[in-house]
This record gives sequence, C-alpha cells and structure tokens, in this order.
Amino acid sequence: MKLIRFGEHGREEPGVILPDGRRIDASGEFSDYDEGFFAMGGLESLAEWVADGCPGGSEVDPLARLGPPVDRPSKIVCVGKNYLEHAKELDEGIPTEPALFMKATSAWSGPFDEVITPRGSTQLDYEVELAFVIGRTASYVDEREALDFIAGYSVFCDYSERVFQKEMGGQWTKGKSADTFAPMGPWLTTPDEVADPQKLRLWTKVNGELRQNSWTGDMMFSVRQIVAYISRFMTLLPGDVVATGTPSGVAMGMNPPRWLLPGDFVECGVEGLGETGQRVVAGHHHLA
Repeated sequence: MKLIRFGEHGREEPGVILPDGRRIDASGEFSDYDEGFFAMGGLESLAEWVADGCPGGSEVDPLARLGPPVDRPSKIVCVGKNYLEHAKELDEGIPTEPALFMKATSAWSGPFDEVITPRGSTQLDYEVELAFVIGRTASYVDEREALDFIAGYSVFCDYSERVFQKEMGGQWTKGKSADTFAPMGPWLTTPDEVADPQKLRLWTKVNGELRQNSWTGDMMFSVRQIVAYISRFMTLLPGDVVATGTPSGVAMGMNPPRWLLPGDFVECGVEGLGETGQRVVAGHHHLA
C-alpha cells in the first residue's frame, strides 16, 4: 500500500494511492496517520478497507497538495555518516557505531513544499535519505526482529545549514532543524512492497544535475542494525521517523562547495518509493 496525506499545511487528510494510480480519500474511515493509528492496528484496518474497495472513499483531486505521509512524529531520529564515501568526503573519521542526531519536529514538511532559507543562512545543503516509520513501540529490539517494527518506507531530504551545524559549537541539531528542513514523501510505502531495503538506488538532482547517486547497500549500518541500535538508547514510538543517512555528493563535499541558493530546485528519489521536489526560497517565516 501507499499512504498519502493531502490538503493544506497542518490540515492534511489521510488517503491511499491505489495500484491504478487513483488517490482515494480515507478520512471518512481514519482520522490521521499518527501514533494512535499505527499503535492500534490502523495499517491492518486500512488494508482491509482497501481490499473491500474503499467504501465511502472519494477520489482526491490529482492537483491537491501532498503533505508528509504521516502526521508530525514524536521524534525524527537521523543517522549521520552512514555511507562510507560520504564519511570520507566530510573528512571527520569513519564511525565505528551509528552517529545519531535529532531534527526538530517543527521542521516537518511536505514532499513538494518550498525550502525556506533560515535567517543568516550561507551554506545550505541537501542530503537524500531512505527513511522509515516505526509501526509499533520499539525498545531494546533484537536485530533479527527489527524489520517487524517498520510500518513503511519513504523518501526524506535532510536539509542542513552547515555553518549552524559545524561552526557554532558543533551542535548538529542546530543546523538540521530550521522550518521546512525535513520534507518527506511523496507517500509511505508499506514493507510488503519493499523486497529488501538494502537494495534501493537513491539519488539527488539539483536543477536537473545529478549530484548524489548511490544505493542503500552502501550503508555501513543496515536498517536492521539501526532499529536495534537506536532502540537501546530511546523508545521509538509508533509513527516516529528514522532517516538512515546520505551518500556522497553533498554540496559540502565538493571543491569548492556548491551550496544551494534561492531559486534552486532539488529533486530526491529512492527506487520504488517515489521522488520529492523542493524549490529553495529566500526569507524567514514561521509556519502557522
């Protein structure tokens, strides 16, 4: 299944994409794709509703805005330097354990929403990532059972302001958490449609130029390992989002760096999971 949320920012409704491409409104049956939905067996109920022909569901306007495919999660946990070539281009050493950091959930954004440069930004960067959503409470998970805790996979772009991240006390979260810095989508694909999360190509294009081009088999720490590892240090709740790291080809790794500028268009994709696209715009505002 492919889960979508559509409508105005902050007022999205849940829906599904059928195999024939039609988008169906599921809001008559389900309130939202949030912690409660996943915790209470919502995915199973949704699958039954779809199998029954989506009774009461109407078609969604193909031009309707798509929001992030799950409601704003309790937390967004990210893995840094998880691809060897990316770790090398950062020249900060090769991690022996997953490097973890958080993105503020206020950065949560739709797959085609604009990316707004924060005040004082001079080094805006992009990072395509495979993300997954937790389907049930995960604490001290055994690696062998880790994939059973995943509700679905999606495309994520971890936007970063590198000056905030690297030159202001070395606090990664500061550089990762501006409004609009966590777009995800365009939908959430359930695990039955992802044969192996470690065999997916992923890429980024900036203004049509291919910048990142790799595959998830190059991860130093696999999806299974990441679920087990993070759940040692914090309880992952249903609906939480985990971003699994980015391959080489980011702006910071170029010589000279090629930072994003207002007007640039960033496309991120993961094989079989769709593509996102954000226009970079200047200015600073608070989302309602």
